[in-house]
Amino acid sequence: MINPTEYLPRTYRARVSTYWWLARWPYLKFILREASSIFVAWGVVVTLLAIRALRRGPAAYADFEAWLRTPVLLTIDVISFFFILFHAVTWFNLAPKAMAVRMGGKRLPNGVIAATNYAAWLVISAALTWVLLRG
Repeated sequence: MINPTEYLPRTYRARVSTYWWLARWPYLKFILREASSIFVAWGVVVTLLAIRALRRGPAAYADFEAWLRTPVLLTIDVISFFFILFHAVTWFNLAPKAMAVRMGGKRLPNGVIAATNYAAWLVISAALTWVLLRG
């Protein structure tokens, strides 16, 4: 029996490198943003561990703090800080595309939506800093 697909022309598919995302900044930024979710999850895990240590008492929390001061954890936390910061900034820059905010029947400009997010971030950070440093 004759296979009818045997005589059809094959479509051309260019080979794509495994590292295609390194070729252009928008691609690399996309991959880094996706990878930053791992560090966001790490931040959540550390927060939950801190809460657990607090619930167990001062000795457990002191052990937890000592664990956080190890060089490996300090390195991971510094890297995590920058990835979480990158995650937040890229999300705030994407927010105008994800949200269609209308006032008076007109859509707000993208810059207004992003600026509002940054302003809220600044106000909340300042309030948290004030609460944490006053005592």
